[in-house]
Amino acid sequence: MAKQQDDETKTQVDVKKQASILEDLTRLHEDISRRAYELFCSPEGLIGSPLNDWFRAERELVWSPPIELRQKDGQFTLTVAVAGVDPKKLDVRVTSGDILITATGEYRHEAKEGILHVSEFAAGRLFRSIHLPERIDPDSAKAEYRNGMLRLIAAIAKDASQKVDVQAA
Repeated sequence: MAKQQDDETKTQVDVKKQASILEDLTRLHEDISRRAYELFCSPEGLIGSPLNDWFRAERELVWSPPIELRQKDGQFTLTVAVAGVDPKKLDVRVTSGDILITATGEYRHEAKEGILHVSEFAAGRLFRSIHLPERIDPDSAKAEYRNGMLRLIAAIAKDASQKVDVQAA
């Protein structure tokens, strides 16, 4: 019975093929740069600490979940801890050499009685890019979400280079 319940909580996640993730990385870099500059120019910013402004902007804008990447039997298995993220809001894109996972977190503090002492929940953008050690076949990529974990499996691409015999004429 527990096995059946476990399978029922599994949700398929669409995986989209993409030629490159460069545009996504560039857009994120621009957003962080803009926010870091705002922090640098603000009265609360510390003079002479642009690196601190960059790190603060990055923390404010992006959440990078922990991952595990495993290679076995001609495929990669990527596990990503995304607890609290609605699987319908996960955007998973693959290229032959990279995996990009994005989502927007929408945590809102509810008005409840009592005093809130600590809350580490925050709304923000989940953004995680993973460069793979070997090329994959993007058409083989499949992803599922279960119990707060995203699991993506993709076959390692067959070597495109082949030995060509040269014959004398």
